[in-house]
Amino acid sequence: MTAKRIGFWAGVLALAVTAILPAPAGMPDAAWLVAGLVLLMAAWWMTEAIPLTATALMPFLVLPLAGVMDAKATASAYYSPILFLILGGAFLALAIERTGLHRRLSLAILKTIGSSGGQARLLLAFMVSAALLSMIISNTSTSLIMMPMALAVLAGGETSSPSLRGAAGAAAIHQPASQAGTAGDGSPRGDADRDDREGSRDGLSGALPMGIAFAASIGGLGTLVGSPTNAIAVGLIDEITGTRISFTEWMAYGLPVVIVGIPLAAFIIAKVQRVAAHPFDVAAARAAIDDHRPWSSAERRLLPVIAITFALWTFRPLLLPFVPEGSLTDGTIAVAAGLALFLLPDGTGRKLLTWPEADRAPWGVIMMFGGGLALAAGMGASGLADWLGQALLPLASAPLWLVALALVALVILVTEFASNVATATGIIPVVGALVVALGADPILLAMPAALAASWGFMLPAGTGPNAIAWATGRIAIGRMVGAGFLLDLAGVGLIVGAVWGVAAVI
Repeated sequence: MTAKRIGFWAGVLALAVTAILPAPAGMPDAAWLVAGLVLLMAAWWMTEAIPLTATALMPFLVLPLAGVMDAKATASAYYSPILFLILGGAFLALAIERTGLHRRLSLAILKTIGSSGGQARLLLAFMVSAALLSMIISNTSTSLIMMPMALAVLAGGETSSPSLRGAAGAAAIHQPASQAGTAGDGSPRGDADRDDREGSRDGLSGALPMGIAFAASIGGLGTLVGSPTNAIAVGLIDEITGTRISFTEWMAYGLPVVIVGIPLAAFIIAKVQRVAAHPFDVAAARAAIDDHRPWSSAERRLLPVIAITFALWTFRPLLLPFVPEGSLTDGTIAVAAGLALFLLPDGTGRKLLTWPEADRAPWGVIMMFGGGLALAAGMGASGLADWLGQALLPLASAPLWLVALALVALVILVTEFASNVATATGIIPVVGALVVALGADPILLAMPAALAASWGFMLPAGTGPNAIAWATGRIAIGRMVGAGFLLDLAGVGLIVGAVWGVAAVI
């Protein structure tokens, strides 16, 4: 039986048990049924038993039938202003990709940071470029943009074997294990071919794709629009604890994790891949990324829109006294920027963004976010959140920093096997209940958990960037697992330390 089928029936069983059996002593009947809904949605989300967005519809079905909230109140719970931040940010990202501005930005960063030094410096330059780009557009899109450039660099710089140079010319899909011992005509491969195949995963050859994947995930933590997971977590924290985290506040906590995490990840990858032990022509590699293409009119016109949007997000608190209360939010700024894209011409007879292009926005993620909000509202209305808080009160005897470390470690473990969005949507409500029960500062527990939901690096299928890197065929699974495991362990202390350190200063 597959994991999907196991997850499906486990979720159904959990809901059935809570519908049939009486609630535990001290738990309201409605809370007992909502607990079954929580388990069902967690099982379905984490195993992808049915599409993630479809699972998000379950609260609209179960909560009214359970008498927890009527259909109108449940539908209202699916909404949050954060939805518009996700949508406006997605429009900006799509315009950046459409105009090609993302490539120019990444090339400029690579030339600036990677203009001198050896292999380690080049690896770090690619990772910094991927991280910065990932703060604006999605992690997966960043990896798709950066990977061809990395392969071009590898093709230009690898000198140890002709087979390596040939392999670097394209993003080849990872070869199935069933064919690993045969040549293209089905005959057994010789020892030389096997050596070439293994050698193509050593040094910078495997380090660059892995570094881009890891950096894209880490960089997404830097801003609220860097990953949908961030906005989802912020919305849930607001819903459950009443703590609102703005764009600039998120950056205050997320950027230190990125600033420390990127060099740390580069160091771990370089050691695991033994970058220093394998020859590479760095000068030829730098020449491979040189680009003299002139700026297009679309790029020149889009850049001010992005700059103004980020400036408004950053300096929004200074503008609040001059506008009606509650009118200027991160979401309204994002929507204004999105609408500007449909109005401003790009200099070629069309607008910066058209609706067929904008229609690629992550509508499924937005609906899934709504499902998480509705689930959180159901937990509160049914009394489940209060019950969970009381059940978790024994943790009050443990030092809060120890609770934070254990919580982050748990979230990182879960996100290795479930999507980042599913992890945040399923776990943050429980964290919120814990925060309320302990009377702790939500930032000290909920913020580390929110960041940890995107900190998973071990498995090729764990994130979109990891899958893209694995598809190049240049990464040995043992090395990705090894590097990812070390980075996961380091991330527990890094995330808690960064959040608590910033919180102590702010």
